[in-house]
Amino acid sequence: MIQPAVSVIIPAYNAADFLVETIASVQQQTVQDWELLIVDDGSRDRTAEIAQAHQQKDSRIRLLRQGNQGVSTARNRGVAESQGEIIAFLDADDQWLPTKLKTHLDHFQSQPNVGVSFAQVEILTQTGASTGQRSTSRLTGLKPEDFLSENPTTTTSNWVIRRAVWNAVGGFCPTMSYSEDLEWLLRVMCTQDWQIEGIPQVLTRYRTSSGGLSADLYRMETGWNTLVSQAKTYAPDLVHRHFAKAQAIHLRYLARRAFRLQVDSTVGVDFINRSLRSHRALLWQEPRRTISTLLAVYGQHALAQIPGQYPRTKPSQSPD
Repeated sequence: MIQPAVSVIIPAYNAADFLVETIASVQQQTVQDWELLIVDDGSRDRTAEIAQAHQQKDSRIRLLRQGNQGVSTARNRGVAESQGEIIAFLDADDQWLPTKLKTHLDHFQSQPNVGVSFAQVEILTQTGASTGQRSTSRLTGLKPEDFLSENPTTTTSNWVIRRAVWNAVGGFCPTMSYSEDLEWLLRVMCTQDWQIEGIPQVLTRYRTSSGGLSADLYRMETGWNTLVSQAKTYAPDLVHRHFAKAQAIHLRYLARRAFRLQVDSTVGVDFINRSLRSHRALLWQEPRRTISTLLAVYGQHALAQIPGQYPRTKPSQSPD
């Protein structure tokens, strides 16, 4: 078998509604020297059927099937059965712009110390329409502590990595389904052997969820706590120095998410209150985002107390 330039890994669970568009965005790449491994993680819809139909038409596409074991195990299996020295992840409901792979390959060629390449992300609605928003995280000069609280890369669909990095740090923690991407990036940064660096242009289109249950937001917090527990085993000093602020930033992120998803207003209040208890200095260290989140969450909560003025809860599904 001829080794492809890039191995693309798509973990897929009940992704039939979006998978055709996602596969098409790989097939439309200006770089055509790739293999695509779709790992069906025990789907109960037509995900496997769709992937198999594409496999029959395009020899570069391969379907792998397994019982439901979670996104981390699905990605790990995809990498284990892939061939390329460059690996790119793509979630089953996201899309790439046509120059995605070419731009990242050029980035690696010009920056030999970069082990993980990412770019800016265009935010889509659940139906695939553009929101007009794009990610604004810092792209260069990133430090390990930047990966302890929020993900500068936004989504795993935004990553292109060298296999040498994967071999050095290992795969995703198989027991993690939340913050598993952040934990992996933190591991990379803590090796001090590779840089994580972004490209200042939009190359990935990221589909947000239409909603989120309160329980899912608390599971995200639990996932972050697992990240911290993992990090204590290989970067205890980092966790000790930055824990309070990192926790505050993560809880503030969950408060913003609760506000956007319009779950029970008390959830956002809980997150922002605990954020400030963890690190009150966030009010003057990062005033714009902290104060705007505080006002939004408490304003939503105040409106929720007025009968008929604001929905206290909103029917929803799991978060992206």
